[in-house]
Amino acid sequence: MFVNHSEQEILRPAKGWFIIFSLMVALLLNLLSLQGIVLTLRPDFVALVLLYWSINQPQQIGMSAAFGMGLLMDVGNSSMLGQHALAYSVMIFLALLMYQRLRIFGLLEQAPQIGLILLAAQFITLLTELLNRTHFPGWYFFLASITGMLLWPLISFLLKMPHDPKHDPNVL
Repeated sequence: MFVNHSEQEILRPAKGWFIIFSLMVALLLNLLSLQGIVLTLRPDFVALVLLYWSINQPQQIGMSAAFGMGLLMDVGNSSMLGQHALAYSVMIFLALLMYQRLRIFGLLEQAPQIGLILLAAQFITLLTELLNRTHFPGWYFFLASITGMLLWPLISFLLKMPHDPKHDPNVL
């Protein structure tokens, strides 16, 4: 259930260009033009990537990166300026508060906690939309948090691969 600290692997620091590249890919995935159930089920890839880097490289990605990516999402979605910036900033704040707990757990044990953090960010987004006098989109709006929670182990694995010591060809 819990990971022994002596067995926990130590990752090499991620390169800055890889972090930026992963955030740009996530932004492009969020801005894909989708319709119907696929749009409803699509997780917030920017939120997932921000969460991964804030948990695994907190010295490189923090609140300012979350705020900046949120502004890019607001502009890309033509939504109220600051809506995603606020949601992402609160999301990263919660992740940093839970940093020690999240680092102890494995990916499958992290997933429910990540789901709750994603749900909190979606709730903030919904509140800002409702304050902007839009209608309630329905409870299916929150399905993206469930999808994000289910994709968390896969996204974490993919983002960990380039700086995982096991995949270093120079190490025997």
